[in-house]
Amino acid sequence: MLALCHSAAMLGIEGYVVRVEADSAAGTPSFSLIGLPDRALGEARDRVRAALVNSGYPFPAGRVLINLAPADIRKVGPGFDLAIALALLAIDEHVDTLALQRFVALGELALDGSVKATHGVLSMTLAAARAGFDAVVVPRKNAAEAALVTDIAVYAIDALHDAVAVALGHGEKHRFVRATAARPAMTTNIHGDFADVRGQTAAKRALEIAAAGGHNVLLVGPPGCGKTMLARRLPSILPTMSDTEALEVTKIYSVAGLLEHENGLVRARPFRSPHHTISQIALCGGGTIPRPGEISLAQNGVLFLDELPEFSRSAIEVMRQPLEEGTIAIARAAGSFVFPARFALIASMNPCPCGFRGTRTRECRCDDAHVAKYVGKLSGPLLDRIDLHIDVPRVEFDEMLESRPTESSQAIRVRVEAARAIQHRRYADTRNPTNASLAGADVRRYCTLEKEATVLLRAAAARGQLSARALDRIVRVAQTIADLANARAIDASHVAEAIAYRTLERRGLAA
Repeated sequence: MLALCHSAAMLGIEGYVVRVEADSAAGTPSFSLIGLPDRALGEARDRVRAALVNSGYPFPAGRVLINLAPADIRKVGPGFDLAIALALLAIDEHVDTLALQRFVALGELALDGSVKATHGVLSMTLAAARAGFDAVVVPRKNAAEAALVTDIAVYAIDALHDAVAVALGHGEKHRFVRATAARPAMTTNIHGDFADVRGQTAAKRALEIAAAGGHNVLLVGPPGCGKTMLARRLPSILPTMSDTEALEVTKIYSVAGLLEHENGLVRARPFRSPHHTISQIALCGGGTIPRPGEISLAQNGVLFLDELPEFSRSAIEVMRQPLEEGTIAIARAAGSFVFPARFALIASMNPCPCGFRGTRTRECRCDDAHVAKYVGKLSGPLLDRIDLHIDVPRVEFDEMLESRPTESSQAIRVRVEAARAIQHRRYADTRNPTNASLAGADVRRYCTLEKEATVLLRAAAARGQLSARALDRIVRVAQTIADLANARAIDASHVAEAIAYRTLERRGLAA
């Protein structure tokens, strides 16, 4: 007898529906699973057999064959267990095979018949909705995640018995009721508050510009000056994520298995801070079955690379494409994948190998050749893609003891959101969300320079220390400064401030 159920799988970060076909025939008892299963899925035969028997259901007699279609794509993980079990029950007519056609079943079975959570449920639920299914049956821990897809019914189950009840039409008590609570307001204390930072007025101004225009930042300063503290507070001044942005982030975190299932949408902007020993694949994504890396996990948020020169050059150089295009393309034997990677890069480094060049408290042990070699670990094309190079000096003792409150993240975010609103109106007919994402041709179309600003920019170019890409980025930063000032055009003061944020070029250290 032939029976059919449906499950879903992941291809990159996108889901697709899988047909689970079950067939039994007379002969020596056996259980075969075909359709390019990986090792974890290949072990489903033992999990499903034990789950059926321990739940009080018989296992089909004779030769049992399970096919997962399409058969030319490798299936990964144990999330097909529930659909396989339901298909086997349909063979013995414990459930109607026609009833199984209206929903997609997702979940891993434990040996006692309970259903465990699985990764990527949001993407797979979206795939089920696109394919026209009426409902999905998911583990209870995944229910809030699946319910983010509003045009499909969600049944939350704890055990195989519950899935059978849904198939028999008795599962209304398992139907998940979507929350109707108002959208929660973003809190600023998740990543800390700028009110905690003493001194560093110039660095805080630069990070405000970065947040307002979506620019990348390199913080240059001695150990202990507060670079990490500043970087960790950048998400607190970024605009609150839109529902579309939150759904993008939630989808990626679901695939990566990092989602807190009970909370539904990820509302706080991501902040990722990998160690400098991270590999190229872990940073940018990949593997035999490609998975998103740290730059995709930072989508719509912040990627912080502390001690940037200590990262392997092969890893950070791969970031050139995502920094420019907002995506990362990965080609493997399993196929070609494009992962989202639109993030704000915040990197930090010391001014020299010993870290104390330019400080008054300790003497630097590095000569110019050592400094040039240290900075030379970062290529010119990579530095060109970082809009602001910021000097972060040590905080004076009196400033650290200052008791007067400094400006809070909430106050800074008000200005940032006002500048973003100006950019949203300006680029309404384009795909550019911020000044930083402007293409070269759009820079000349949308960024209006006053005469004095053009003269100053020409003088900077004449000194020969800026590439054409760097000049475009100076104009983008100057446009953001003008937006923060609510100015109609870019004047000389805006360009001068933008040029001042190219520290390494002004020192002649950029490659």
